Amino acid sequence: MTDQAIAQPAIGLQEVAERRGVKRPRLHAFLRHRLALVGACVILVLLFIAIFAPLVATHDPNKIDLFATSQAPSEAHWLGTDDIGRDVYSRVVYGTRVSLSVGLVSVTIYVLIGTILGAVSGYFGGWIDSTIQRFTDAVMCFPSLIIIIAAVAIIGPSIYNVMIVIGLLTWPGICRLVRGQFLSLREREFVEAARAMGAHPSRIIFRHLLPNAIAPITVAATFGVAAAILTEAGLSFLGLGVQPPTASWGNMINTAQSAAVLQQMPWLWIPAGVMIALAVLSINFIGDGLRDALDPRSTHR
Repeated sequence: MTDQAIAQPAIGLQEVAERRGVKRPRLHAFLRHRLALVGACVILVLLFIAIFAPLVATHDPNKIDLFATSQAPSEAHWLGTDDIGRDVYSRVVYGTRVSLSVGLVSVTIYVLIGTILGAVSGYFGGWIDSTIQRFTDAVMCFPSLIIIIAAVAIIGPSIYNVMIVIGLLTWPGICRLVRGQFLSLREREFVEAARAMGAHPSRIIFRHLLPNAIAPITVAATFGVAAAILTEAGLSFLGLGVQPPTASWGNMINTAQSAAVLQQMPWLWIPAGVMIALAVLSINFIGDGLRDALDPRSTHR
């Protein structure tokens, strides 16, 4: 009996060590993901540009100079000027702030909505789960981009409306993800123990279940930022997103709607297009790295 009593704590210590060992290689796995590291460095540079845009820009992005319209890149204007003489480089710099803000705010909104609804649906089940899931199905029945375009057209185009609409209409994916995680976790021993101790459902959800679902939510949110940036760019290109004179990558590409501009003035649209592609690819690389690092079945552990 003494040997058995001694063996049991030994096994417990081994399990604790293994659990701690799971967290230790995750950072190493992410750091070994070269594309994720490249993406992280690019996003850090973009965040620096967005935060310190007044220092990085060389001109006022909204200043009109009718004597310097449609000029090619030069020493005075590194990326040229647009059709009303505004400095393209400075507008790209300030557009970084707008596009990243739209991505981050939109994702924050839809992660909050989707996580709360998914948590309630997965934990309580029954008619609550059925009601939430039928509502989720109804939202997912329609193409999200078409609904977003219609909603923005109705309430009016602006940067704030774009953030809100994207956030309010793209939450079903997170909701389904969180619900699935909670369905697989709610019958675990630690949840049953919390119930037996009289823990309130809200405490069980936020203290015990949600921390165990953070990894997939983080990965999904990362990819969501890239999707939101693309959506904003598409809306702004159509004239339904960020409105002039505010600079965004999408409304800068809006100027390239004629063959003459595409062929003769590529500096008006190529810089903004490159920034969109660079930001989206970098965020997707980070998402891939996080997915590989946080996946318990990953061989990088």
